[in-house]
Amino acid sequence: MSQSTAPQSAPEHRTVLLRGGDVHSPADPFATAMVVERGHVAWVGSEGAADAFASGVDEVVDLEGALVTPAFTDAHVHTTATGLALTGLDLSGARTLSEALGLVRAFAKGRPAGDVLLGHGWDSARWPERRHPSRAELDGAAGGRALYLPRIDVHSAIVTTALLDLVPGVTAMTGYHPDAPLTGDAHHAVRAAAHGALPAAQRAAAQRAALDHAASLGIGSVHECGGPEISDEEDFTSLLALAAERPGPRVLGLWAEEVADEKDARRIRELGAIGAAGDLFVDGSLGSHTACLHRPYADDPHTGTAHLDAARIAAHVTACTEAGLQAGFHAIGDAAVTAVVDGIRAAAGTLGLDRIRAARHRVEHAEMLTPE
Repeated sequence: MSQSTAPQSAPEHRTVLLRGGDVHSPADPFATAMVVERGHVAWVGSEGAADAFASGVDEVVDLEGALVTPAFTDAHVHTTATGLALTGLDLSGARTLSEALGLVRAFAKGRPAGDVLLGHGWDSARWPERRHPSRAELDGAAGGRALYLPRIDVHSAIVTTALLDLVPGVTAMTGYHPDAPLTGDAHHAVRAAAHGALPAAQRAAAQRAALDHAASLGIGSVHECGGPEISDEEDFTSLLALAAERPGPRVLGLWAEEVADEKDARRIRELGAIGAAGDLFVDGSLGSHTACLHRPYADDPHTGTAHLDAARIAAHVTACTEAGLQAGFHAIGDAAVTAVVDGIRAAAGTLGLDRIRAARHRVEHAEMLTPE
């Protein structure tokens, strides 16, 4: 149930009448009231008919015209990262580079000395300076501490020298830049180091914060998009365990790792995942200029980054279909989406179109499409 002024959640043994609102129900498109009994919707109907229930319920809630809907599903969530964003440094409101650095400085002073500092949300395209902080500026603002700050699209990040020092060999990795946002493998490595340094209690607190926030928005289930380049197996399994033992949104896990055979599929299931999907990266993002395009960017003479080609996509879709798993890909640029379409078409040529459709494979984002 989602409404603008939500009542206190009732224990499952209670019966509650909600009236005086707008109840979204295919069973009765003009419903204004509903009864919830033992945690289930027992009746929906008109305001006049609700009078018959008023004396026999434990609680009556006046909706005051609020809209009541079935709970929503958020089909693409990084739960721990969302919780860390809710509890960490938010730079999305910074209007200038200097203001962002000031927020970093204040945040660093307010955190325990041993903590790795985490933030998010910066976007230098909105700042009059039109540039990101240099590493020296970031080192100074953070007081020499380890700091991880992903861009608003989370496909690149600026970091301090102290965090780089936690990742041996990072300077030789794809996507490393001496004084520019990190992308690709270098970004994945520093993110893993930053999140790996989190105490278990801090991670659990972030997960609870994200799930509680989802519930406050009327979200009843979330699809956790985990994977080896996004989080780690412990983060994924601990989230599923946490969600199973507490009230709140149901968490359905997707693990973004390529599947080649039944052994791989079995390992995906052992993690608790329902699919080898979510952010299995075919490309990056537009804001970080890593989405894979057919033609070069208007402001940068390259076409982005391709992580998977049609042949690997076809192999993954085929293996997942045969194993009864949902496959899926992160694809934003038009060339990346084309690769997914070509790969799925090739898999359909092997297994048949009906089997591919029945498996309900998915594409995340798909922000650019060719006319074809």
